[in-house]
Amino acid sequence: MKVLLSIKPEFAEKILDGSKKFEFRKGIFKNSKITTVVIYATMPVGKVVGQFQIDDVLSDNPESLWSKTKRYAGISKTFYDSYYQGRDKAFAIKIGHVERFSAPQPISSLGAGIKPPQSYLYLS
Repeated sequence: MKVLLSIKPEFAEKILDGSKKFEFRKGIFKNSKITTVVIYATMPVGKVVGQFQIDDVLSDNPESLWSKTKRYAGISKTFYDSYYQGRDKAFAIKIGHVERFSAPQPISSLGAGIKPPQSYLYLS
């Protein structure tokens, strides 16, 4: 099963080029059968640019999670701390095999009525 994630273009590019191996989230999908993340690069790109397999989902307090993921976080510690400020739980999706689409696709290519999600959207 697949899930659609909205990701800032600079982070989407780092995932696609292999320099970012973790995607951080404040909340995680409830369905444990999700195996693939479809990447929607937010504006100004506004397209579906690729997908990746989920290797694992890590969950811990923000400090411990940072120590486990910082080498391939693809973001600064300052950005990370700001993102998780006031939170006692953090999630990191460990990125497996990555596929960059040969041409970015409009979100409508995923189905009629699909809109960019605020957090995530299950795809059938």
